[in-house]
Order: sequence, then C-alpha cells, then structure tokens
Amino acid sequence: MYRYDEFDHAVVAARVDQFEDQIARRISGALTEDEFKPLRLMNGLYLQLHAYMLRVAIPYGTLNAVQMRQLAQIAETYDKGYGHWTTRQNIQFNWPKLTDIPAILRDLAAVEMHAIQTSGNCIRNVTSDPFAGVAADEYIDPRPVGELIRQWSTDHPEFTYLGRKFKIAITGATADRAAVYYHDIGLMAAPGPEGEIGWKVIVGGGQGRTPMIGKVIKEWVSSAALLGWLEAILRVYNLHGRRDNKYKARIKILVHEMGLEAFKEEVEAEYARTPEASHPVAAEELKRIEAYFAAPDYAQLPERSEAFEAARAADAGFDAWIKRNAMAHRVPGYAAVTVTVKPTGGEPGDMTSEEMRLVADLAERHGFGEMRITHEQNIVLPDVPLSELHAVYVALAEKGLAEANKGLITDIIACPGLDYCALATARSIPIAQDLSTRFADPKRQQEIGPMAIKISGCINACGHHHVGHVGILGLDKAGEEFYQITLGGDATETPSLGQRSGPGFSAEEVGPAIERLVDRYLSVRETADETFLQTCRRLGPDAFKEALHDVAA
Repeated sequence: MYRYDEFDHAVVAARVDQFEDQIARRISGALTEDEFKPLRLMNGLYLQLHAYMLRVAIPYGTLNAVQMRQLAQIAETYDKGYGHWTTRQNIQFNWPKLTDIPAILRDLAAVEMHAIQTSGNCIRNVTSDPFAGVAADEYIDPRPVGELIRQWSTDHPEFTYLGRKFKIAITGATADRAAVYYHDIGLMAAPGPEGEIGWKVIVGGGQGRTPMIGKVIKEWVSSAALLGWLEAILRVYNLHGRRDNKYKARIKILVHEMGLEAFKEEVEAEYARTPEASHPVAAEELKRIEAYFAAPDYAQLPERSEAFEAARAADAGFDAWIKRNAMAHRVPGYAAVTVTVKPTGGEPGDMTSEEMRLVADLAERHGFGEMRITHEQNIVLPDVPLSELHAVYVALAEKGLAEANKGLITDIIACPGLDYCALATARSIPIAQDLSTRFADPKRQQEIGPMAIKISGCINACGHHHVGHVGILGLDKAGEEFYQITLGGDATETPSLGQRSGPGFSAEEVGPAIERLVDRYLSVRETADETFLQTCRRLGPDAFKEALHDVAA
C-alpha cells in the first residue's frame, strides 16, 4: 500500500516547514487572506463558513490501522472529536485552528500521510475501487498503477497550475465501483490483443454545473505506456483548456467543444512528439511498486464455515448484514465487508475518534490491519475470515455501526452543505437525516431494495446528485432553500445522468415527495427483484413525476 520513499519524506517535510512560515506570516498580517489563499489551497486548507477545513489525502482510499488511529488522535486533539469521509476517499477536519495546522501536518507525516494536492488546480488524490485487490471480479489490482500515477503527479512541474482541478479514477474490475466515467480521466482494466491486462482510457467526464459522461479515447493502453498517454492528455488540456472562465475550464468542456475525434488527434500528435523510448515505465519500477501491494499472508481456510453459518441462522440481524454488506472475496474462506457510516438520523460520512479506533482495532484483530474508504463515504474491511465475521458484527453493533443498509435508501451520500461549506446554497445534512429517519425500518428498506440517494448543497455536486438513482440538489430561491430532484442517474459501468423531475421542493416537502416516489415505484415494478433504476429505465423518469408532485391529489 501507499508508503513514503525518500522523495516523499523530503517533499513532505519541506512542505510542512514552508507552510508553517506562510501561516506565521498570515497570522502576523504580513500576508492578506487573498495572498494566503493559493498557498493554503496547495496544502489542502480551505476557509469554510465558520472555520478552516483541512482535507487529508488517502491515496486510492487505502489506509492502515496506525494511520486510522492517528486520524482519531488528530480529531480529538485539534478538532471536535470527529472527521468527515468524502466522496474522493479523503477525510476532512472541519474545525482546526490555523495555528494548529503545522502540528497536524507533522502528526500526519509521522504516519506517512499528508494534505498535498487535495485542493487547488492540480491533479487531485487518485481514487479507486474500495475492493481493489480482493474483489472476485477483478482483472488486476489497480492500486499499483494508482500509486504510479500518484508519484508521477505529485508536484509535477507542468501540471501544478492547471486551468482547473483535475481528477483521476481507476478500477481493475469488470464492475465500475470507482465512477470512472465521471472523472477528468477514468481508467478501467481491460485485456489487450495478446491477453495482457491494460487500461481503457476515458476522458471528459464530470459533474458540477455541466455534468457529462466521459468518452473512451483509447480502448487499450499498457501499464508501461500509460503515463505517456496521461501526460499527452494533460498537455493538450493545459494548452487548449480555457482559463478565462472557471466554469468552462474543465477538460470535459474542451472535449465537448473540440469533439472527441479532434481532441484525440491532438493527444496522439502530442504523444508522438516525444520519442517512444521515453514513454514506457521500466518493468523494474512497476515491479517495485507492485511489491508494496503484495497479498497478505492469507490462511488456507475452507470455503464454508460452520460457525459462520450457525451465527447467520441464530442471529437475524447478522444474517441481514451479511446479505447487504458482505462481498465475495477472491480468497476462499474470507469476505470483504462494508461498515456504513450512516446511522439512522446521523450525518452521512461523519465518524468519531472512538469509532475510528474501533474500526482500526477490528481491522487488526480480524484482518491484516488495512481499511478502505469508499466514495460512498463508508469503510471497507477487506480481509475478514468468515468464521470471525460475527465477532466483527457484534463489536460494530455495540457502537451503532452495523447498519445492514449498503446500497439501500438510507445509505445516503451527502456533502457538508450550508452547515459548513462557503460555496453551498442549501443544507444537505438535514435532508439526509430526515430521509434516514423516514425510511429507518429495515423491513421497509429491504422491500424497496437498492436505491442510491445522493444529495448536494450546491451546483458543484460534491454529493454526486447527478448520478444518484434519486438525486437531490439544494439551491437558493429568493433566500429560501429549494431542492431539485433528479431521477435515473447511475455511476457504474452503465452510466447515466439523472433527469430533472420538474419544479423543485421546499426543505419540508422533500421527505414526503420521496415517500410518494417510493410508493409509486413499489406499485409499478414488474417483480420484487426489479430495482428502482431498472424500473425508471423501463418506464422513463416521467412515470414518476406525477407521484413526486402529487398532481393527482
């Protein structure tokens, strides 16, 4: 997994010293806030509505128990005792004091973590499938290539000051669990002409005020040649991308305006300008990085566990949790399980320091000390023996973290919204809390089945509302919070953007509208196994507008 080498140690230590001096000059008044802003953004520090916010990088969502405990310690010492998992597999601390930032960064560096390139117009934290390396449907573990991209992109001299932020996601499986079609560059593993596993390259995806599904620019590129193609894409974007209007500065706008074929021709020409011999990554370098991700020392376990089956038969709650939150593992006798950070009525993605330590302890006691952060704001324990799953469940249940709701209506994504964010135009958290409470009944959730609700507090779409089966966008309307509802979005390998359902709703009207939507879906689905998204695609979003707006009444 991600680890510092000599380069990282030097870069991070120098950056902390540099930023500490910049903070001192800001506090003394030698720097104005406008002068300080680009400096703090380079170090993951935002100025929110009520306080500074520090965003910490978790490359491709992977961290270990020591790092998780350090995050818990930082939350207790410098914040209000909790952190917030983001849709980019990072963690945010919402209440640090400016004077404490250097100490926090040094505490992070002590466990090989940092906040570099978590903000600003640069290549951001690379995200990946949270089940990378353990999923049964995987061609290849994508994290070594994710690490290769991280090392290449860190403080890259050409790409530190792009026209806008730039996001890359990578998945090694047949199923897309990393939303690769909604990134500036998405990478999806695929077999090549000779059977070698390489990468399908997708460009121009994104959400925000102009949502777009990415387009395939290369059907297959080898791992050795991949950085050359990424560099060519970024150079074309850096050369031709707009800088006069930040709303039109993303690569998706450039690809749209140029057209995919013209953009592709530019990229191929840029790639050809550099001698081919300089492009490939040496096989030794790939092997060096792959060694970081060597499989742990799995035990030889039977495919079935009598203790596990007995626990499922005796404990209905555990059985429901396994059905929803467990995933098949590539190694017999193990499972990967999702801990949903979505308690009934809670704030999606928020986790206390006590909860962080619990999950770290469970990862060590019942696995190999590793955890994954998901873009759904949850946590994955990737390597739990079947016979130990019930013990994990019991420990989680004692702390209210054993919700059997992965992918269900209460597994809601929500950005911090107007409760924290200076860019937000409406609150997200109260809407999520209301819906979570309305649909808290586990039997009701199971009856509804998979329904991804995603909530953003502004058009920037940090809550991924465009790709929710049900998306909720908070806006300001004459000083009042106002919510648009979209239907039919999908962030997987069958991507689609949600369509607006008509006029918006007040905050008080959203919950009842979603209840009417659910009732309509249950009445028109063809079978109990037909999901909401399948029904929405079969009938079209218009079939639900009447129910949402209660026109019949």
